[in-house]
Amino acid sequence: MSDSAHATDHQHSNPDTDAAAVAARHILGRLYAPIAPELAQVEKLYRAELSSDDPYIANLLEYIEDYSGKKLRPALLLLAGKACGRLTRDHIVLGVVAEMLHTATLVHDDILDDALLRRKRASINALAGNEVSVLLGDHIFSHAFEISLDVSSPVGAREFSRAMAKTCFGEIMQVHNRNHFELNEAKYLKIIEGKTAELYATSAMLGAHYGGADEKTCRAFYDYGMNLGRAFQIMDDLLDLLGEEALVGKTLGSDIEKGKPTLPLIRHLEVAPPAQREAALAAARAGNRTELLRLLHGSESFKYAAAKAALFVQSAKKGLEVLPQCELRELLFDIADFVLSREL
Repeated sequence: MSDSAHATDHQHSNPDTDAAAVAARHILGRLYAPIAPELAQVEKLYRAELSSDDPYIANLLEYIEDYSGKKLRPALLLLAGKACGRLTRDHIVLGVVAEMLHTATLVHDDILDDALLRRKRASINALAGNEVSVLLGDHIFSHAFEISLDVSSPVGAREFSRAMAKTCFGEIMQVHNRNHFELNEAKYLKIIEGKTAELYATSAMLGAHYGGADEKTCRAFYDYGMNLGRAFQIMDDLLDLLGEEALVGKTLGSDIEKGKPTLPLIRHLEVAPPAQREAALAAARAGNRTELLRLLHGSESFKYAAAKAALFVQSAKKGLEVLPQCELRELLFDIADFVLSREL
C-alpha cells in the first residue's frame, strides 16, 4: 500500500490550490500563535500515539496522520484553556484525544459516503477497503479513550465519551433520514449538532474546565463550540454542492448521491413554488447535481444557508463576551470568522 498511497500525494496538486492552502496555513499560524508550543506538543504526541509496532498497521496509521488537517479541535481546547487560566499536561493529552476522535470519525465518514478522496489524496477506504477501514477507525477510537484516562480527573474521559455517543446518534439519524426530503430545518440542525458540532463544543468546554474556569464560563465555551460546529457543517454542505473537487480536496456531490437533505435543499423545498419543488426533488433523487444547482440558485437557497452559518458565527462570538476583552478573546472571534472561509 505504501507506494500507491504516497504516489497519490501529488495527483491533485496545482498552483491555485497550493496557494490557497498556503494562505490558509498562514492565517491559522497567526490565530494559533499564542498556543504554538503546546500545539506542537499535541502534534508530537498525536503522531506517537497514532503508531504501531506492526508494519502494516503502522503504514495505515501513518497515511491518515494528516486526515484532519487544521487541528481546529485541539486548538480550541488549548485556546480555551489559556483564555481561562494556564495550560497543563492535561490539555496536551486531551488535545490529542480530540484529534484522534476526529480522525476516527473521518475514517468512518468516508466509508459511509463511499468517498474516494480525503485531503487531495485517496481515502483510506479507497486504498485498503471498507473492512480494514472500519476496524482502523475502531482502533483509533479505543486508543483515544484509553489515553483520555491519563489526566488528573475523569471529567475529560466522561465528557468525550458522552460527546462521541451524541456524534454517533447524529450519524445514525442522518443515515436514517437519507432520501427523507421532508426533513425540516430544526431536525437537520439537531442532526448536525450531534454529528459535527458536539466535538467542537466539548473540546472548547474541556479546555476551559481544565484551565480552572467556573461553570458559567465552561458553558459559554461549550455554546461557542456548538455554534462554531453548526456553522462549519453548513459551510461544508455548501461546499459539497458548490465546491470544486481539486480545490476542496475531497469527493464532492456525496450528499446528493447518498440522499442527504442538507440546508440549501431543505430551504428550497420550503419556499419554492410547487413545480420547482417537484423538479428539485426529481433532481435530488436522480443525483443530478447540475440541475439541482440551477434550481437552488433560483430560490436563493445558497444565500440563505450562508447567512444562517454567519448567524451561528455571530452567536458564537456573542457568547464569549463573558470573557474580559483580551487578545485571546479576539483570536477566538477570528477563528469563528475563519470557519466561514472555504479553505477550512
